[in-house]
Amino acid sequence: MTGFITDERYLAHDTGIGHPERPERLRAIWEELQRRSLWNRLQHASPRMATEEEIALVHSPDYISFIQRHIPRHGIVWLDPDTALCPSSYSVACLAVGGVLTAIDAIMEGQWRNAFCAIRPPGHHAERDRAMGFCLFNNAATAARYAQVRYGVTRVLILDWDVHHGNGTQHIFEEDPTVFYISLHQYPLYPGTGRAEERGRGAGEGFTLNIPLPPGSSDEAYRSAFHKIAPAISAFQPGLIVLSAGFDAHRDDPLASQQLTAESFRWMCRETLRWAEQFARGRLVAVLEGGYALSALAESVAVCIEEMLAWAAPISQTTPSS
Repeated sequence: MTGFITDERYLAHDTGIGHPERPERLRAIWEELQRRSLWNRLQHASPRMATEEEIALVHSPDYISFIQRHIPRHGIVWLDPDTALCPSSYSVACLAVGGVLTAIDAIMEGQWRNAFCAIRPPGHHAERDRAMGFCLFNNAATAARYAQVRYGVTRVLILDWDVHHGNGTQHIFEEDPTVFYISLHQYPLYPGTGRAEERGRGAGEGFTLNIPLPPGSSDEAYRSAFHKIAPAISAFQPGLIVLSAGFDAHRDDPLASQQLTAESFRWMCRETLRWAEQFARGRLVAVLEGGYALSALAESVAVCIEEMLAWAAPISQTTPSS
């Protein structure tokens, strides 16, 4: 079964008029899933609120307190030129993290085979002590560490195909050999990190793999990148895959210059599902990151969910290994 996590409460994070990371992103996804008759084929669950202790798996307590203190009573405050806080932002950000943890629980306890989390705000730019790039808490990073702490998963792959490099996820795990972070992203582009030479540090050296792609890259370049990362994934043997699923490499997206189509994302999702099946007993959690052209975003998410449904075969009754 394929799980789906979303909630109308995610719409309450107000980023202001004209901001690309807006509530309409989720509405567009919901409408497209219903139009394609996918909505009722998914297993729906309500997200829970992540606790401070769970968020502190990857963020410092001082940083969590910083976000709490800066929540306004009215209106919007800006942490940087891109990243906004409104009165509901802290609770919505906790719900975003909690939504992904809800999916992890359902997958690790054998209820779902894979899941898509249509949540906001996104997370992969959030570092241990810093919000940036529309992101407050790092949803994918927290999910990876939670799976390790709660379920004993020894090796987690975070695959990030958002068009922007996930500097936050890299920062959190760059010294950790148990979480393999792989990013395919346009370079140069915000946030300016993600060079191929960035491979991790200390014990984590070699467990960060960046594939910077030039502006204007098409389906062929991304397929080549997927073939390049396959041996590294095979060598790592992940017990769980967390997908930072950004769709802003689509050719219609206003914030980047890549040339992918929805069918490109279908192919990448299918290959990721193959790896999940081969190494992780199908266990894949996809977490929405970017994607700001509404129709392109909705179509791309929908085709990925079509692939996830196709791969969600009945779950074995045997105990999954880590």
